[in-house]
Amino acid sequence: MLGPMPSPSSWVTAWAGLVPASAPVLDVAAGSGRHAIFFAERGHRVTALERDTSRLPQREGLEIVAADLEGEAPWPLPGRRFGAVIVTNYLHRPLIPTLLDSLSAGGVLIYETFMQGNERFGKPDNPDFLLKDGELLELVRGRFSVTAYEARMISEPRMAMVQRIAARKIA
Repeated sequence: MLGPMPSPSSWVTAWAGLVPASAPVLDVAAGSGRHAIFFAERGHRVTALERDTSRLPQREGLEIVAADLEGEAPWPLPGRRFGAVIVTNYLHRPLIPTLLDSLSAGGVLIYETFMQGNERFGKPDNPDFLLKDGELLELVRGRFSVTAYEARMISEPRMAMVQRIAARKIA
C-alpha cells in the first residue's frame, strides 16, 4: 500500500493562482503526483510525465504519460501546448528549451530545484544536477515576465539550496 501523499511544494501552491483557470497543466518528473493532484483538484486537466508511473494514482482529470525524459526517445508530447509547466526537484538541461516551448503564450512556468551549494546537504551532489547562480533567470530572459524568483537556503521540508521561479510567457 502506498503511504500518504506528500504535500505540494509551498512554492508551487504560492504561485498556482497565476495559472489561468482550467488551463492544461504539465507536471514534469511528476514522482508520486503531488503537484498533478493539486492542480487536478483545482479543476485543471493535468498531464503527468514520469519514467516510473507506478506511484501515480489513476484519477479523473489526470493523464499519465510514461517517458524517460533523459533517454534517446523523442519528446512524448509533440505539438502540445500547456497553460502551465510545473517542475520541482528535477533538472535535465537539454529538456528545458522543449519545456519552455510547450507553454502557450501567457502560460506559467513554476520551477523549483536544487542549486550549487546543495552538495553540502546531500543529494544531488553532482554539479550537473545543480543550477548555477542565476541560471533560471537566464533561461527565461527576454521570453518571460518574472513574477517571483529566489535563490536561497530553505529548511523545509529539509535543508537545501534551491533556486525557484514563477514566470509568465510573453505573448
